[in-house]
Amino acid sequence: MSERKLIFDGKEKQIFDTENPDEVLIHFKDDTTAYDGLKRAVFPGKGALNCNISALIFDNLVKAGIRTHYIEKVGECDLLCRKVEMIPIHLIVRNYIAGSTADMLGLEDGFKPSNVVYEFKYDNQGLGDPLINRHHAVALGLLTYSELDEMLAIVSKVNDVLVELFTKAGIKLVDYRIEMGRTESGELVVADEISPDTSRMWDAATNEKLDKDRFRLDLGFICDSYRKILERLKGVK
Repeated sequence: MSERKLIFDGKEKQIFDTENPDEVLIHFKDDTTAYDGLKRAVFPGKGALNCNISALIFDNLVKAGIRTHYIEKVGECDLLCRKVEMIPIHLIVRNYIAGSTADMLGLEDGFKPSNVVYEFKYDNQGLGDPLINRHHAVALGLLTYSELDEMLAIVSKVNDVLVELFTKAGIKLVDYRIEMGRTESGELVVADEISPDTSRMWDAATNEKLDKDRFRLDLGFICDSYRKILERLKGVK
């Protein structure tokens, strides 16, 4: 790792260049943050768990014919991925309404709507990552209307694949964040990570929180919960 050039150093991940200018290495840290970095801790082994969970999820998406930046897992904490131009939008997929969104809407935590809720957030920390709509996205020059339609079609298929996968694993995929990028040819692909750090994942039988909310809410045993997710996903046939 020390021989590679650091391209990006985030709160919980780093991105390094590789010998191939079209590829990058994503390294998952053991660092954990919440509330815009106000709460911080280090959990040894968490980076490897997130890396393995993300790799398993991306493997399933690729098998389903969904375009992603993922190439392969090359170490316990490292994913080799195609270099893409990241689109500064977080697309939040809500199969259930939970957390602050449930509070905002006056709903019970874990409410199951009749539809899947998709939200756009402008990835701009200086502005507090505000909620935006599709017209804002076009006005900001982030995407065209046709690209937005394509993005939603891709994410809808992603959700179908992941809900089936997690249901078989005995886990409710409550909500999660999707990020996308453009390849050099302009193709939209699923990028970044999909892990318990960027999702809410609850035990289907007990509603036990197995994700990063364990850190946010001081529930403890974060690595044990992440390990439970990984082992259950590995057991899906």
